[in-house]
Amino acid sequence: MTFRYGIDRMDVDIVNGIADGSIKAELCAEAITRINQSRNNVEVMAASDKAIYGINTGFGPLCDTQISPAQTALLQKNLLITHAVGVGEPIAKAISKLMLITKVHALSQGYSGVRLEVVERMLKFIELDLIPVVPEQGSVGASGDLAPLSHLFLPLIGEGEFWYGNGSISAAEALAQHGLAPLELQAKEGLGLINGTQFILSHAITALTKMRYLLDLADVAGAMSIEGMQGSGSPFRAELHQIRAFAGNVEVAARMRRLFKDSENMASHTGCARVQDPYSLRCIPQVHGASRNAYYHLKELAEIEMNSVTDNPIVISSEEAISGGGFHGQPLAMVLDYASIAAAELGNISDRRCYLLLEGLHGLPRLLTKAGGLNSGMMIPQYVTAALVTENKSLCFPPSADSVPTSMGQEDHVSMGSISGRQLNQILGNLEKILAIELMYAAQAIEFRRPNKCSDIIEQNFALIRSKVAKLEEDRLLKPDIDAMIALVKSQAFSVSFALN
Repeated sequence: MTFRYGIDRMDVDIVNGIADGSIKAELCAEAITRINQSRNNVEVMAASDKAIYGINTGFGPLCDTQISPAQTALLQKNLLITHAVGVGEPIAKAISKLMLITKVHALSQGYSGVRLEVVERMLKFIELDLIPVVPEQGSVGASGDLAPLSHLFLPLIGEGEFWYGNGSISAAEALAQHGLAPLELQAKEGLGLINGTQFILSHAITALTKMRYLLDLADVAGAMSIEGMQGSGSPFRAELHQIRAFAGNVEVAARMRRLFKDSENMASHTGCARVQDPYSLRCIPQVHGASRNAYYHLKELAEIEMNSVTDNPIVISSEEAISGGGFHGQPLAMVLDYASIAAAELGNISDRRCYLLLEGLHGLPRLLTKAGGLNSGMMIPQYVTAALVTENKSLCFPPSADSVPTSMGQEDHVSMGSISGRQLNQILGNLEKILAIELMYAAQAIEFRRPNKCSDIIEQNFALIRSKVAKLEEDRLLKPDIDAMIALVKSQAFSVSFALN
């Protein structure tokens, strides 16, 4: 397929496909017409004696200061240079690339007034894999992501840096290597480039891509732990979830039923005297399902945002540019904070299952080793999960609940959504490690249920674990095993997607 910027509807799979090169994207004739018409409208207003914010005036608290046409180019250059004040480590190159792609899509809708030449240069950067270096800190999420977007677009004017291998190269040098001259920005263009929510949005896209897999993996890890504990399959019966039909709960219960399908191990203890399992086993549909509901909410709002125009002012005609708050990051900030809680809860319940597997219940040896006393077995990795879940709890403070006024009070309520996006991705990174340890524990527990076989899906994932981590017979250095498990999770090597029949 070929995606048409500014015309077609973008979603998470499409933007990721454009980023990895599996989907072709282009500016079609209709988008070019929209861009050119919007630019013509700006040029008419720029030549007007009437003060129009962002086109022939200063910015923020200087919105009442009119700028002459002769000063316009310098104003736009100064805008990028003065706003590029980000600090901290650079964000991942992949996130910067998503920022470029989503910004092209927004500008191509024809409400921002930038020249076609500017959009085409952005597309050239994507084509040549010239991806700007963007610091991670400095955005308050309104007026959009000013500092990170300024760094993203400094290379248009020959300033800033591009990624170069694991390091960086000056934009001026990289442009010269490719025979590209720096651009001179015109009226409205600097503001159109740096006003927007693409930093927040690209962190949301990155989180959604990772969270989708981790939600599925959490179900697999939970099912393997239940197999190890020889828990009950009754809490996942369809009848139970039809009468409390939250979408996430229903989906997780169906997945659990499939994960236990034709399991000899589950069948071997049907009718045992145990009446109920602990909540961390029995309530997987409710807890994992609630996290899925949060994921779906974030996905819905992120896909609205990636098809929106989020700069300011919005160019309506040659006589009107509306100055509003389309750049404000609150719609994404709040749902990112919600998703952070959802991701942290997946880690919380996983840690509880790890603890259960160590207690020596229902035929399992304490600490998952038959040589306890002399051997500590798998006691200590659960300390790691405990530390990680507490770290995640500390990251669940909602930045969107805070606001620090900026710009001499003109920008007196901000979203802090950039921090929300960064925190969600940190939490997901910790969740990968927690689930890796649970999967290692669950595989060890299943060893004590042999010769019983589990379902085909669980056996496939068990074999993957055993290809990297051997059964623990006596104490050994576990750090390499944990690292190997984390690498499997990060590479998304586990089989987590399957038909529910």
